[in-house]
Amino acid sequence: MGVGVLETIGNIKGLEIYTPNGVFVGVVDEAVIDITGMRVSGLYVSDANPALVDENVAISIPMRWVQSIGDIIILNRFPGERIRSGSV
Repeated sequence: MGVGVLETIGNIKGLEIYTPNGVFVGVVDEAVIDITGMRVSGLYVSDANPALVDENVAISIPMRWVQSIGDIIILNRFPGERIRSGSV
C-alpha cells in the first residue's frame, strides 16, 4: 500500500455513516482491508445505532453499499430489518 492509500484510510476513520434515508448508522472505527486485492473492502463500526443494530453488535459495512464519501459517508443500501447478534 502506498502513502496515498494510507492517507485515504486515515481520512475515512471517524466519519459518520448514514443510510440512504438519512438515518445515522454509526462512526467508522476502522477500514477493513483486503490485503490480496490491496483495497478497502468494508467499514467497521463497533458502536452502531441501537435503532438499527442490537446493542453491542459490531458491523462491517461492505464498500459496495457505499454511495459517496465526503464529510460524511452515505450508503446506497442498508438492511431493512434490525441486525441482530449472529446475523452478520
